Amino acid sequence: MRSVLKWLLRVVLALAVIAVVLGIWKREQIMRLMAVNSLFTEEKIVGNFSNMNSAFLWIEMDRGDGPVTPLPEGPKATLPAAVAPWVEARQVTSLLVLKDGEIVSEDYFLGTSATDRRISWSVAKSFLSALFGIAIEDGQITDLDAKVTDYVPKLKGTGYDDATIRDVLQMSSGVTFDEDYLDYDSDINRMGRVLALGGTMDGFAASIKDKDRPAGVKMEYTSIDTHVLGMVLREATGRSVANLMQDKLVQPMGLEASPYYLTDGVGVAFVLGGLNLTTRDYARMGLMFAQDGALNGRQIVPKDWVRESTAPSAKTDANETGYGYQWWVPIGATEGQFMARGIYGQYVYIDKNAGVVIATTAADRKFREPGVSQQNVDIFRAIVRSLRQ
Repeated sequence: MRSVLKWLLRVVLALAVIAVVLGIWKREQIMRLMAVNSLFTEEKIVGNFSNMNSAFLWIEMDRGDGPVTPLPEGPKATLPAAVAPWVEARQVTSLLVLKDGEIVSEDYFLGTSATDRRISWSVAKSFLSALFGIAIEDGQITDLDAKVTDYVPKLKGTGYDDATIRDVLQMSSGVTFDEDYLDYDSDINRMGRVLALGGTMDGFAASIKDKDRPAGVKMEYTSIDTHVLGMVLREATGRSVANLMQDKLVQPMGLEASPYYLTDGVGVAFVLGGLNLTTRDYARMGLMFAQDGALNGRQIVPKDWVRESTAPSAKTDANETGYGYQWWVPIGATEGQFMARGIYGQYVYIDKNAGVVIATTAADRKFREPGVSQQNVDIFRAIVRSLRQ
């Protein structure tokens, strides 16, 4: 009996040692997984969204030593009365309004500040779209109707077999992908755990085999499509997306702070939602698009691409928000009204004819409730109207 107890004790001690060794070895992965599981909790979400590089792998893009693009102070605007209760209800963390390139309103809430580099979520998709326009002008991508597998052979035999670059830009790949953020086992949440545990996003994309419909038939929001666009860009240019964005967008735009991307375990940028910038720098991006791709007298994104990418060209139903090449077009929009939009309330809203750009970040855990997205657009439109009076 005593020998059995000694044996059991040795087994327990051995298992404890193994557990400690594994814990030390996998400490970072475990911490990142814990961060994913608590990322959106009520008590942590605001702080998490300003400090994503404390929990995930990341890479910084150097803004360079050039001058910061000025955003001069304009006449202080009185925003509509509806804005204040909206800020509270939607857990808005920043709201910046430009009129004709001047800041007419800028506020930060819930303990955030102008220096916070906030997570963009899907606003990052519109930045990637801008890189596509530049790659086309540079002759590195010559045909949007080419198959993505022509550029990324790794995707042959997957759900992307019949998809063109244009299909994927328009979120019309047809692949099966569950985007339910509230379902632990959804594809989007499985992808998040791959990211947290240092897996590869390329491998995750290549694992998608099923389709709901043929490519090009209908727009269906599918975040992994944007990662596939990143794969195409990397193959077409021979450069990482972060390096390409640093040289082609970040430094020419004169951002005030070096932005950063979250990455997977092999340093590949999380292009579908991992970009982090200050609110003023989001506004600079909006101003560039409001000015047909030009900033500081320099044409950064081709003018034709700005117009083409922000037009509602994807096949959506008549009562749905329109979609272009990774840009949203609100229901009832007139020409020159479009927006970048991310989960939990991130927006860059542009009304070119009114000369207005609105950049806002938030931590809205109720962003998926019916009517919330339209309420946000209604507030933006109310702000535009107030600036016209």
